[in-house]
Amino acid sequence: MNANLPLRPDLEGEAPYGAPEIDVPVRLNVNENPYPPSAAVIESIATAVAQAAQGLNRYPERDFPRLRAALADYLEAESGAHLAPEQIWAANGSNEVMLHVLQAFGGPGRTCLTFTPTYSMYPEYARDTLTDYATRPRRKDFTLDVDAAVSAINELRPAVVVLASPNNPTGTALPLEDIERILEAARGHGPILGAEIGSPARASDCVVVIDEAYAEFRRPGVPSALELVGPDNPHLAVTRTMSKAFGAAGLRLGYLAADRALVDALRVVRLPYHLSAVTQAAALAALSHREELMSQVASLRAERDALVAWLRERGLTAHDSDANFVLFGPFEDRDAFWRSLLERGILIRVVGPEGYLRVSIGTPEEMDAFRTALAGVLTADAHEGAGRSSRNSKQDNEEKSA
Repeated sequence: MNANLPLRPDLEGEAPYGAPEIDVPVRLNVNENPYPPSAAVIESIATAVAQAAQGLNRYPERDFPRLRAALADYLEAESGAHLAPEQIWAANGSNEVMLHVLQAFGGPGRTCLTFTPTYSMYPEYARDTLTDYATRPRRKDFTLDVDAAVSAINELRPAVVVLASPNNPTGTALPLEDIERILEAARGHGPILGAEIGSPARASDCVVVIDEAYAEFRRPGVPSALELVGPDNPHLAVTRTMSKAFGAAGLRLGYLAADRALVDALRVVRLPYHLSAVTQAAALAALSHREELMSQVASLRAERDALVAWLRERGLTAHDSDANFVLFGPFEDRDAFWRSLLERGILIRVVGPEGYLRVSIGTPEEMDAFRTALAGVLTADAHEGAGRSSRNSKQDNEEKSA
């Protein structure tokens, strides 16, 4: 019997989000850290989880103060940001953090604004919270057109503006002066409050979210938006994750830094005890090894920069990246090129602007395999193109002779 379920109309025909999960020798498609935790990290996590398991008959710490303090300490070491634990929020991956933001500040009749190409989950956060989703294009070089962004904020009065920095899938980081201009434009240009309930109307500030999922991979000298978090910008939130640089994608721990009032708003919409005792224990244990985990970042940066140079040497466009991935192309048929790499045991991602592909940075061995496969596909395409040219030339000569 066919199901006759009252599915929301906006979910009709929708498919679950997710990148292809294909078992191949080299997987470079979802921007994971390629290095597994060391034996020391594994032992610390196992010990912490075993201790937490002794209390699994009890609910976990609802607002996880120890974890928030540890995350604040980490951000001070990583970016020099001086944050109180009360300015930190965490959830099951930065996806849930973003969902909390739109649950608190989005909703029916409100708009989330972002600038494309960008992370493909943003429209799903909006959809799931019944928030209108609006986009404006980036420049051809994928930098943000700040004047156009300011105009869009003035026009739309969005409740939330989301900017990824570094941007996914392009790797483009935002200068602090651009973020400051967006923050200034957002003051007083959020939704008009009060009128719908008969109170005097007043203009709100638009919440500006800087998604820094890949911030630890930024090049030297590239600042973090964490420098702007504080009382001067109560409408700013900066999101981070332990999935990328920390090599803990399986842990599912994302977090956010903001003014305390903004964080308190997220506490209202979170489900009770949303962060399990096991997750809290594992995250605290991983954070105690931050120096070791972060030591891998420098080598991944070096691999990334070497790959950009290598791709350019082969005539491809490869964009400067402050993340752990590189966007490259263009290809006349990127799907066919992707399949050719897959046939050679390499899985990357078809995402972003038409004609481009994105590759995550792996171990030196994985990157060697990727370069070998890519060179093979380029050579095969060149030979096929030469064959086509030869056949076309022969056909032209025959037609001329006829």
